Amino acid sequence: MPDPSDAGPGAGDSDGRPAPGSEGADRTAVLVHSFSENKGGGTVEQVKSVRVARSRLEDAGIEVTPEGYGGDPARAILNVADEHDADQIVVAGRKRTPTGKVLFGSVTQSVILDTERPVLVCSGGD
Repeated sequence: MPDPSDAGPGAGDSDGRPAPGSEGADRTAVLVHSFSENKGGGTVEQVKSVRVARSRLEDAGIEVTPEGYGGDPARAILNVADEHDADQIVVAGRKRTPTGKVLFGSVTQSVILDTERPVLVCSGGD
């Protein structure tokens, strides 16, 4: 079987970009946290889930930029995806009852329905 590392320049996606995970691939992530209330003036770097995600991504060699926003979380995610021309949106879903989703909405559902970009939904747990 041929060695993929022998594929030479231009190997990867049909548009000429290196395949994800290959040497030279542009691997960046923007971590978005939307504050519903931020009376204490906290920063996105103070949010534990952002710190954990950042650490795991950086350990995997991915450049990370955290961004914090106020207001509607789904709109914040979609705006950031548009600003950065994201290849994909990844969200961690929460466990909610069907009634809770109806009453409070679902950020994940809004993101999925309001974008043309691929969306990967992951478990919110470790």
